[in-house]
Amino acid sequence: MDWDHSLDLLLVHCQGEIGKVIVGGAPEIPGATMLDKMNHINMVDDSIRRFVTFEPRAGVAMSVNLLVAPTRPDADAGFIVLQADRAHPMSGSNCICVVTALLESGRVAMREPETIVRLDTPAGLIVARADCFQGRCLSVSLDNVASFAEALDRDIETPRWGRIKVDVAFGGVYYAIVDVDQIGSDIAPANARYLAEAGIELKSLLAEQVKVKHPDLPGVDEIAYVMFRGHEPDGVVRTCTTLKPGRVDRSPCGTGSSANLATLYARGEVVVGDRRTSRSIIGGEFVAEAIGITEVGGHPAVLPRITGRGWVYGREQLRISDEDPFKNGFALSDSWGPQVHLLTEEE
Repeated sequence: MDWDHSLDLLLVHCQGEIGKVIVGGAPEIPGATMLDKMNHINMVDDSIRRFVTFEPRAGVAMSVNLLVAPTRPDADAGFIVLQADRAHPMSGSNCICVVTALLESGRVAMREPETIVRLDTPAGLIVARADCFQGRCLSVSLDNVASFAEALDRDIETPRWGRIKVDVAFGGVYYAIVDVDQIGSDIAPANARYLAEAGIELKSLLAEQVKVKHPDLPGVDEIAYVMFRGHEPDGVVRTCTTLKPGRVDRSPCGTGSSANLATLYARGEVVVGDRRTSRSIIGGEFVAEAIGITEVGGHPAVLPRITGRGWVYGREQLRISDEDPFKNGFALSDSWGPQVHLLTEEE
């Protein structure tokens, strides 16, 4: 078949959350740093993001990770998370997918029993330690960027649920963390649609009532996700991160678990060495460990280590052609949900 140009992808999931990895064919993205490159995608040219995250080449419940040559000498590879709404600076589940893809494809040499992979991301350097055996990644531990609480128990006015309290924290992106009982629900598969729509409704309200701006990362200035939080009898934190236009994260969410760890640290409920398990809506688990403390822009911050597993389940090749009638992609409310206009109105 005579194709003009194509993208090569590895298909990977982390605890059920799909994080495809573009391993070949992607265009060069301008920018001196990974943050510059992310901002270029978000502010100048987002054609690659739209091509790989919208139909007919994609579905609502997935992300795509763009592998990029590192912009710093201490990194082995770089990547940017592409989602239906925009490019994001960091994602724990996607980072685990990227490390797994790099090692199991041989793009970074695997060493048993442990391989260290250093990743250049728009949020900063991520150091990953992969537990390896017979050519497979059994688990990946990410030393995430410094995470901190911006506000605790912040009052938010909502037409639907009255006044509720949220924690606002940074764990690689900004989160609003909401105890799920405040919206009259719990985190269970049967409630996924309700939680998804509630999260997007709250995200819109938060944009009007809460302003954030990372002190060191220009362009990281919005609450990216609403994460609902529940508490299990066994001490596990139940998590449900909601993503635009209206879906839930299948994984326990690494950056969300980091943000939640930051709120626990800010409340004096964890110290260095403590671990907390996060459990997703479908029962997958990450372990979040406080491995150090620091400061970010005057905020006391915790250094999180997130441990989980990725799984390479296939390969994909996408043809790129100017003759493609849906090169920019599309999304319909039958599968993307009633909030799909929040994406399409930005085109």
